[in-house]
Amino acid sequence: MTIKKKISNSTISSLKIDDKRLNDTEISGFHARISPKGRITYFLYYRHNGKQQNVKLGTHPEITPAQARDAAKAAGASVVQGVDPHEHKKELKAQERKSRLTTLEAFLDLQFAPWYSAQYPKSGEQELKNLKKNFPTLLPMQLKDITAAVVERRRTDMMKVKRSNATINRRFTTLKSIMSRAVEWEVIEKHDLRKVKMLREDNTHIRYLSFEEEEALKRALAARDYRIKKDRENGNKHRTERGYPLLPDLSNRTFADHIAPLVIVAMNTGMRKGEILSLTWADVNFEREFVTVKAANAKSGKARHIPLNQKAKSALLNWKLDCGSLHWVFEGENGQPIKDFKKAWVALLESAKIIDFRFHDFRHHFASKLVMAGVDLNTTRELLGHGSLDMTLRYAHLAPEHKAAAVNLL
Repeated sequence: MTIKKKISNSTISSLKIDDKRLNDTEISGFHARISPKGRITYFLYYRHNGKQQNVKLGTHPEITPAQARDAAKAAGASVVQGVDPHEHKKELKAQERKSRLTTLEAFLDLQFAPWYSAQYPKSGEQELKNLKKNFPTLLPMQLKDITAAVVERRRTDMMKVKRSNATINRRFTTLKSIMSRAVEWEVIEKHDLRKVKMLREDNTHIRYLSFEEEEALKRALAARDYRIKKDRENGNKHRTERGYPLLPDLSNRTFADHIAPLVIVAMNTGMRKGEILSLTWADVNFEREFVTVKAANAKSGKARHIPLNQKAKSALLNWKLDCGSLHWVFEGENGQPIKDFKKAWVALLESAKIIDFRFHDFRHHFASKLVMAGVDLNTTRELLGHGSLDMTLRYAHLAPEHKAAAVNLL
């Protein structure tokens, strides 16, 4: 059954399921349908290029009869101008769908993250987590709307909370990489983040151990090993007297636990903490005296080989005999690699009376010793695993004799 009346609040309110359809008496083709469940939808019939079409205008009560009438008029005007409302609607939906996919967050999750994590398997995922944490207001924005001005305001906010310039630069370098990749993949036409210049970083202060501090650390390690072994010996005496099962004897081991070999390896290879903790015995070549950092464990995503000096080689050989692990070099509980050793590290520094020194600073210590011994910066870069020489140049001031020798050539 079809009713012919002007579509209004009153006629829509009185529409029954049995009526099925209400044709408007003022606008040709404008009508409302009611479903068996009572849902009312507005449509417009029209002809375009001789073909009859039917375009949905909206549903009740999401739009009112008056709004549906305005939509019908607009669609009818489009037909007169030669525009197919149905195709126009499809185009608008496609644009809306595209806009949802071209926010920073959508581009990150759907396109950039899989590619970036494959390029940098060790650090990529964490870097993107940090990026999202630092740019929450940018995530819902369209990529095309993320301009240099917007980014400068966000950087100012980050500087107010006293983040280091190096940290801020790292986040913005990643953001620029994302925007450049969006241009390359034709998601956006261009971006202007090249206008955002990097903040000046203070790389002149490189923390490394002085000779006195290095000796103090070695004494603290020896004292710690002695104390742990002595405590184990006394503990087993106590257990023997009471008939308790004994703990493994440490007296014949070179190292009481993993801390000393960890420190020695870090000090003599410049490896990152994560790289050291990810080592397996298959990565250590005692015969040819080098250790391999696999691409999956390297921050740069590229494998590298680091020569073992006698200190590092001896420490690893003795530790292999001590620990009994067949896979991980530094194995923890349940056959998994050790995750962290913060408590023991802090106690060791306190014992050695060393302040303002992080475990990561062993990389600086290693690089500084190399440069001061006359090793060129490019070789130092390769050993550290830096992607470019820029990071390694921070150690250049530690080799003033090279500059003096260059000037003396004149």
